[in-house]
Amino acid sequence: MIFRLSAAVLAGRIASWLCRVRGFRGSSMPGLVARKADPDSLRKLAAQVRKGTIVVSGTNGKTTTANMITGVLGDAGYKVVSNREGANMIGGVTSSFVMSSGIDGKIDCDYAVIEIDEASMPGVLKEITPGVVVLTNFFRDQLDRYWELDKVIGVIRDSLREQKNVVMVLNADDPLVAQFGKTTGLPAFFYGLAGTEHSRKTSTQMREARFCPFCGADLNYDFYHYGQLGTYNCLKCSFERPKPRVEALDAGVNGEANECRLFFDRREVSLSIQVQGLYNLYNALAAFSACLQLGIDVKTILKSLNNYQPVTGRMEKFSYKEKNVYLSLVKNPIGFSEVLAALCAAKGSKDVLIAVNDNDADGKDISWLWDVDFEMLASDHRPIRKLICSGVRGEEMALRLKYAGVPVEKIVVNRDLKVAVKNALNGSAGGAYLFSTYTALWNVHKIVKQLADKEDADAQHLSSVS
Repeated sequence: MIFRLSAAVLAGRIASWLCRVRGFRGSSMPGLVARKADPDSLRKLAAQVRKGTIVVSGTNGKTTTANMITGVLGDAGYKVVSNREGANMIGGVTSSFVMSSGIDGKIDCDYAVIEIDEASMPGVLKEITPGVVVLTNFFRDQLDRYWELDKVIGVIRDSLREQKNVVMVLNADDPLVAQFGKTTGLPAFFYGLAGTEHSRKTSTQMREARFCPFCGADLNYDFYHYGQLGTYNCLKCSFERPKPRVEALDAGVNGEANECRLFFDRREVSLSIQVQGLYNLYNALAAFSACLQLGIDVKTILKSLNNYQPVTGRMEKFSYKEKNVYLSLVKNPIGFSEVLAALCAAKGSKDVLIAVNDNDADGKDISWLWDVDFEMLASDHRPIRKLICSGVRGEEMALRLKYAGVPVEKIVVNRDLKVAVKNALNGSAGGAYLFSTYTALWNVHKIVKQLADKEDADAQHLSSVS
């Protein structure tokens, strides 16, 4: 048995090396190869985690939340296994353990923090035993690749009902998530965000959670943050927003930082994260709550979250020609609308790149772009100099912007991705925002990093010469 696991780990590591030699990321291949050599490899490796496994799932925010938790645990002195790059199906999850294992099939770690794709939850949970499960939110996401949302929620619920000794960390503001506190029979720990000056009485983004998940009656909302996230109650039965154990008040933006006051367990602290967007504040709340449940020192949690740096494509920040450049993955209407909101809230003029592909990993159906609130970009008061559309479906993206009311003189189509990125970075605006679907993301990231690194190298060379 030990020999078979060792052979699986070795095969997976060789597969990873071959992928990288050929210029591929290979984030899932090591796990897929290891599972061929030993179908029980994930179960055997995950069973070696000493203190516990934390699982993070939901539509948006999985990667950021999981990486925030990983950072906190690392800063607290623990050894952690995680799938930091966001390869969140069973092959990618297995890869994270394979690449952290010795050739003998042994892993030296205290915690595992695993992001899991919603549709992969049932399969992965049959092979690992979590102590904490974090659910962020549920929105429509690539319907040509995933099931209808009700089915996704159902299969996750059923898989969780089979778990024992699990504590769930749930977003109280999303009724589709909050219902898990009752429907699974597992103990639940809620987090949420109180109303802000930007909360709305109506939501143009809302597509889900109009009806009570228990009796089907209309849900009454006092206000919305975005999508169906807000404060709600059923007009017929007792279902309502649960009282959060961790709640953020007075959320606001100070420069490029998200700040709020946190109330929990009769305590108050200040939370600040150096990442834009209200959705990232939700991610930080989820991470704070999970780490609080694990018993991590509060000061350590707050300091780690304040120092958090985004990974690839999660409002990742670069510097180029003395301007700030932000790169963000976009994959569904709510998520895209929220990064646009962060763009519009940021000070200064901007050039914007939107790269849209329709490959299998992106979803062939791009009709979801018509549900994104691009209309917010049409205002004359928005200091957006240029909107550059690229990728396989760049022309369709340009058409969507035109119908949103964006002046056509601001819209440019560059099919060549490298040309498009250069145009965005070398534009006349004071900053640049780059938005990309999955299969264009790593190419955009590579181009930006090469340009930024070259600029740094040139600057160092000039400095040494002078």
